[in-house]
Amino acid sequence: MTIAPRFFTVLALALTALAGARPGLACGDVDGPCQVSDGQYYAHVPGGWDGASPLPTAVYFHGYSSTGAAVMGNRGLVDAFDRLGVLLIAPDGRNRTWAHVGSPSQARDELAFMDAVMADVHARWPVDGGRLWVTGFSQGGSMAWDMACYRGEEFTAFAPISGAFWTPLPETCPSGPVNLRHVHGTTDTVVPMAGRPIRQTYRQGDVMQGMAVWRQADGCPETPDAIERDGRLTCQVWRSCTSGRELQLCLHDGGHTPLPGWVEDAYRWVEHVSHG
Repeated sequence: MTIAPRFFTVLALALTALAGARPGLACGDVDGPCQVSDGQYYAHVPGGWDGASPLPTAVYFHGYSSTGAAVMGNRGLVDAFDRLGVLLIAPDGRNRTWAHVGSPSQARDELAFMDAVMADVHARWPVDGGRLWVTGFSQGGSMAWDMACYRGEEFTAFAPISGAFWTPLPETCPSGPVNLRHVHGTTDTVVPMAGRPIRQTYRQGDVMQGMAVWRQADGCPETPDAIERDGRLTCQVWRSCTSGRELQLCLHDGGHTPLPGWVEDAYRWVEHVSHG
């Protein structure tokens, strides 16, 4: 059996992180950000954690012009994860942006950076690998799509909001099938469903074309298995995918904003696919 070279890279990162990590260190709350190679991230440990039980964990990518520190300053967001007992991880984009595929910034290898972040997270806390998910808003949602495409096998599920692939869209995703629930506003003008040009050189991708990439990766039919309504959301749901994974495209009539209660909604779905 051949073991992928990246396995050894991630293992080495984890061992290095473990050597210097203090279990349970609440980076970002009191002690400042956690430093890794080529960047930093913040974390919030849920109140009431017993210091030993496996922690459901969410990686949240901030939007353009924001920071991991700003995520930690959003008390409504942090409190929502806290109530759910979820360890919140907020990576810091370089220069308040992300260098995902198609981005105007290519200041950093984001996949290598996130390999280092996740190695450090696993070294510091007992992460529940069955409830390890990725989310993000706007350009952070685009980062979540890239992570799903190129590191999807390392996470349980992906729940991006208002951000998808940029062009060029991948023809296939190396990570294979994933559980993914995408939420988007049909009147969004910042990241329109059809995408838009940025600086006349770059382009946000079309969400429907992006979902076609995921249907192919997951082995889903073109027509959804169900249309489900939940409050303001109307969700196309694919559950008969040959991979056994689930896709959802959930739309609302609003613009470029997360709907109230989105953290709880996303976590219920993560729990569903984790035990499905």
